Amino acid sequence: MLKEAGFRIRYANFGRDPELRPSLDKYAALIVLGGPMNSDQIDTYPNLISELEIIREAVSRDMSVLGICLGAQLLAKALGGTVSRNATREIGWYDVSLTDLGAADPVLSVFAKTQQVFQWHEDGIGLPPDAVHLARSPASLVQAFRYGKHAYGFQFHLEADRLLIERWLTVANNQDVLVEEQGRIDPQQIRSRTVQSIAALQELSQATFSRWIDRFELAPRRWILPSR
Repeated sequence: MLKEAGFRIRYANFGRDPELRPSLDKYAALIVLGGPMNSDQIDTYPNLISELEIIREAVSRDMSVLGICLGAQLLAKALGGTVSRNATREIGWYDVSLTDLGAADPVLSVFAKTQQVFQWHEDGIGLPPDAVHLARSPASLVQAFRYGKHAYGFQFHLEADRLLIERWLTVANNQDVLVEEQGRIDPQQIRSRTVQSIAALQELSQATFSRWIDRFELAPRRWILPSR
């Protein structure tokens, strides 16, 4: 979608190059994706410190920012919010509910008031100061938030397609979690639900990400971060 809108993409893979420190100059937006680690594992993944610094720089420039899952948690921490373990993991298809502010948000207002999405996370977000609470679920109070006009954090995975979900269900790194969740989370039920629900998710993804891209403002902007 970004390429179709005329943007070039640079993908920074910290797993391959943990010392990487991308420059934000000449970029319109920053997207921070998920990962198998937790946001506090800086001893094992020192690149998380770099990611927090890059996020804070992007927000201070008032760039368009999108954090997904771990990326949303890092965005929250960069803005003075908190991240902690939820009582239960959300793995599979779950409903999220928009807040009143979420229903009026220029990006998330494409959601139904209660919307089914795909999830894979065990940590939850404590809302940063001055952030706008957009969506919640019973297991995660903060499923989506906005900071200012241009920074969004989503706990859920609108970007997931059927192949990616199958990869997450079968990759070796996720098997210990699925074993721990036997009796509560059934991979085969997730597969069956995916067949039924993936088309609607991809339609929702297209509508949501289109609105986020349409809000890019390419002139330089500045936003003052809250003191911590």
